[in-house]
Amino acid sequence: MHSPCTGEASQACFHNLCQLPFLGIPEPQSSTSTTTAASSRHVFEVAMASSMYPNSQFTNHESFPSLQESFSYFTKAFPLYSQTDQADKIREEEYYHLSLSNHVCLDYIGHGLFSYSQQRSYSREATVASASSSSLPLRQYSSSLETPFFGISYKAANLHSQIQYGCQESEMECKIQKRIMALMNLSEDDYAMVFTANQSSAFKLLADSYPFQSNHNLLTVYDHENEAVKIMIERSKNRGARVMSAEFSWKSLRIHSGKLLEKVRSKRKNRRGLFVFPLQSRMTGARYSYLWMNMARENGWHVLLDACGLGPKDMETLGLSLFKPDFLICSFFKVFGENPSGFGCLFVKKSSSSVIKDSTSTGLVRLVPARRPSQISEESANDDTETEEKAKQELHDDDILQGSSSGPMSRQQTSEKTSELEETKEVSVKQKAPEIEVSVKQKAPEIEVSVASFESSQSQIIASNGSGYSYLECRGLDHADSLGLISISTRARYLINWLVNALTSLQHPHSENGHPLVRIYGPKVKFDRGPAVAFNVFDWKGEKIDPAIVQKLADRNNISLSCGFLHHIVFSNKYEHEREQILETRTSEGGAVLNGKRDKLYSGISVVTAALGFLTNFEDVYKLWAFVSRFLDADFVQKERWRYTALNQMTIEV
Repeated sequence: MHSPCTGEASQACFHNLCQLPFLGIPEPQSSTSTTTAASSRHVFEVAMASSMYPNSQFTNHESFPSLQESFSYFTKAFPLYSQTDQADKIREEEYYHLSLSNHVCLDYIGHGLFSYSQQRSYSREATVASASSSSLPLRQYSSSLETPFFGISYKAANLHSQIQYGCQESEMECKIQKRIMALMNLSEDDYAMVFTANQSSAFKLLADSYPFQSNHNLLTVYDHENEAVKIMIERSKNRGARVMSAEFSWKSLRIHSGKLLEKVRSKRKNRRGLFVFPLQSRMTGARYSYLWMNMARENGWHVLLDACGLGPKDMETLGLSLFKPDFLICSFFKVFGENPSGFGCLFVKKSSSSVIKDSTSTGLVRLVPARRPSQISEESANDDTETEEKAKQELHDDDILQGSSSGPMSRQQTSEKTSELEETKEVSVKQKAPEIEVSVKQKAPEIEVSVASFESSQSQIIASNGSGYSYLECRGLDHADSLGLISISTRARYLINWLVNALTSLQHPHSENGHPLVRIYGPKVKFDRGPAVAFNVFDWKGEKIDPAIVQKLADRNNISLSCGFLHHIVFSNKYEHEREQILETRTSEGGAVLNGKRDKLYSGISVVTAALGFLTNFEDVYKLWAFVSRFLDADFVQKERWRYTALNQMTIEV
């Protein structure tokens, strides 16, 4: 397929937006291009060094440069950042809840389908419909009772039958599928696509349908613990797979090329299998060459590309426009910073579809159109009792399908607070995860939706040129398209590197050995790093502060972060003496090691992670820097514990 975006992708690679070096193998390029690339990186690193306030180290959070001062130095060092201001305009017009609530969202991974402005339009129409009906009180039909845009229901089909024979899809599903295929730069002639409940369901479905009986190996490339990959590993082991993992060198956390090459090129019998590759780490921001996928294929592996951690336009890079993996998985959520519910997508290359075998695994879903508020009003007027029961049922469905809040407030409290703040033009809603985790065990009557009951309403919802159709306009994806690959990548590069530079500038005062406050894991300031960073905070004695505590305190300051666990780390002889100091051990259950328990032990590093999206702005990364700087106060954690107790907040302990 010749993508219309190949031109921009080629230009992006010229600007070093896609990583080409691979395994130290020299590439055919002129000395001029080599010099240009090297000099570009050098200029970038020099500019980054000057992007901070003149004082290169900060030891007191109370004498911090202001946001305005910091932004002034930042824009002087990177004048091209101003050319990405279209993202700021989109954020101001379509995602204004982020500014109104002062919410910094650095825990979203995936792609946003819709904008907050769209969701509010839906909510306002629902409120009008409710007010015009005598059957339900206004307060009882808030937007939280209606699943906006769409809901999901499980399908009885398995992956093999779905790929081989397909099934009848609604017009809404077809439209969203076409829009997603366009975003992912994939052709419907080359790939079949199915909807899954979430990312984990997609990995599970593929693990249960891949022929590990004949293709015995599963090889994964992850520097961090990933719940979806853990599920795939367990399911494949149960089906006889031999599981292997790439390893990562301390301190850079780069792929240990020699060991991975040995696994990929293994001369063992039945060496073929499934090669699972993420292209970049969603925790450390480390990027890996797409040529690993090509080498795996040349050695007989089927390739699964995990695109969940990629940016919204990264599929347009030149390498990915030329290499087509056998399988691809990505995830989508509804609204950035507001509604993390959504679905996963599994793409199967049609020329590789014969590999998929029959299985009893479930996890495929269909998208169910949400009822238009006008339809709700009519039903309410016709039958008071029936409508009230349906509203209660939808509330129960929504409780199951929504992601959990990252803050201490319950979902009900969050909903009530949102409604109250909307009346005064202040929104304060914060959700944590980019994906929903819906267990197959929950395939109960409350989430089983009869598709036939919606068929009569689909034509009205889809065909309408008014408010009904606006629910299906994937404005979030349109915003990414309008910005383009180069603008999104350039903006992310400036912001993530400034954040890394700023965090490493924090130094404990009067410490004997000059202990830094923050340690970064993986790439530091680097031209071609990804828009994520893994770090830990240390006290003045050099002892690590529990990442969970850092996350909770950030949450109280309206900053959403994630926690993770880095693993498969190998130490060379040069750094062997650091192993015991760096690594921690925990059980396979993810908790502390308990005496007498014989669970398998895992070594790694628990970390705090921040992930930037195309809507992230300078103020967001500055706020994170300012928050982390408060740990320079040796009593900060204790003060927060006292303050929390004084406010009678007993749900979370620090």
